[in-house]
Amino acid sequence: MKKFLVLYMMPAEGLAEWMKIDPEVRKVEEKKMETEWNAWAEKNASSLLETAGAGKTKRITPDGVTDVANNIMLYSMVQGESADAVAALFQGHPHLNIPGGTIEIMPANTLPGMDAK
Repeated sequence: MKKFLVLYMMPAEGLAEWMKIDPEVRKVEEKKMETEWNAWAEKNASSLLETAGAGKTKRITPDGVTDVANNIMLYSMVQGESADAVAALFQGHPHLNIPGGTIEIMPANTLPGMDAK
C-alpha cells in the first residue's frame, strides 16, 4: 500500500461566512457534519492512518518567520493502492458539504534516508 497526504481545504472567506450563520443553526449543522464524518471514518478506517486539524501557520523564509494564513483546515494520512483509489474513498465526503470546501490528495513519497525509524 502507498501513503497519501489528504488536505481538507477551506477558503478563509468561506470560513468567515460560516461563522456569520446563527450560532444555533451552525451548532446543528456542525453536529450533523460530525455524525456524517464519523460514519465515513468508520467505514474507511482500514485506509485512515491519521487525521488532525491544522493550526496557525508559520512561514519560514531566508528572511525570517512570519504568520500566514492558508486554506488547509485538516489533513489525513491515508493508505491505498493508487491516488485514484484513494480519491474514490473521498467522493461524497462530508467535508464537501461545506460551501467552498475541497479535498486534495497527493502521494506521500518518502525521501531516501528520511523514512521514520
